[in-house]
Amino acid sequence: MLQRYDERNADIRYWVNGVLRHRDEPGISPFDSVVQGGDGVWEGLRLYAGRIYGLREHLARLRRSAVALGFAAVPSDDDLIAAVTATLRANGMTDGVHIRLTLTRGVKVTSGMDPRLNQAGCTLIVLAEHKAPVYETTGLKLVTSSVRRPGPDVLDPKIHHNNLLNSILAKMEANVAGADDALMLDRRGFVAETNATHLFAVVGDGLHTPFTVACPEGITRQTVLELAAGNGIPAVVRDISLTEMYTADEVFCTGTMGEIAAVTEIDGRPIGTGKVGPVTQRVATLYREHATATGVPVL
Repeated sequence: MLQRYDERNADIRYWVNGVLRHRDEPGISPFDSVVQGGDGVWEGLRLYAGRIYGLREHLARLRRSAVALGFAAVPSDDDLIAAVTATLRANGMTDGVHIRLTLTRGVKVTSGMDPRLNQAGCTLIVLAEHKAPVYETTGLKLVTSSVRRPGPDVLDPKIHHNNLLNSILAKMEANVAGADDALMLDRRGFVAETNATHLFAVVGDGLHTPFTVACPEGITRQTVLELAAGNGIPAVVRDISLTEMYTADEVFCTGTMGEIAAVTEIDGRPIGTGKVGPVTQRVATLYREHATATGVPVL
């Protein structure tokens, strides 16, 4: 699975601390903490007809991550929303847009790891692109990666940070294997998530999803759990082994960038019938209807 370039993004403008720049114009200092050490936090947002679904929840997670890392002068929610709105308006965007919101520790006075070298507050970056959900609707193929998801004793996954090398290494293995994405295990050998999304197994009419011991608490994942509770779909959060994924009736993944996407093969084994299943289709419809109807207006 390789994302396709959208020609509409050829002349987009992105935001850095109040300045809008053409995509080809550099705007990040080589002294910025995100360049120096991946020292930043981020969120992915999706725009539906002028509304961003889960905006407050995403901003809350961004703020929690920034606080955990000790960032100074974190912008208010109103300032963050104003920056997103300005970026969308500058690009004439109203629908079918993915927004990457990045907040770094800021620019250092000289190169180095020490956060005391940051003396000017955060850097805010807003990148909005025309981008439909990125996964194929016919089903994804996953391969289990040798790269494990670390737990909170190594790097707490509740910090939604910009150091994505763990995921990138797993994705490289998936690419070599000809799979769409990588399934990743935690250090105990239980399923954590993919390199980019959370996972659900369908057993009978019920949903089963792993604990978020070694992965972030997904906004889309939480929405699916809430939609299940409100629509008579049993849902359980528990440890899940790889064998249970192989033998599930259906498997799907969740995330802002890809919404709800069926998984039809793991490690060469067809899941269920090897086709998109009815529970996955129902959840995808419920999610799409909910996301498009309940987002926060920003335009």
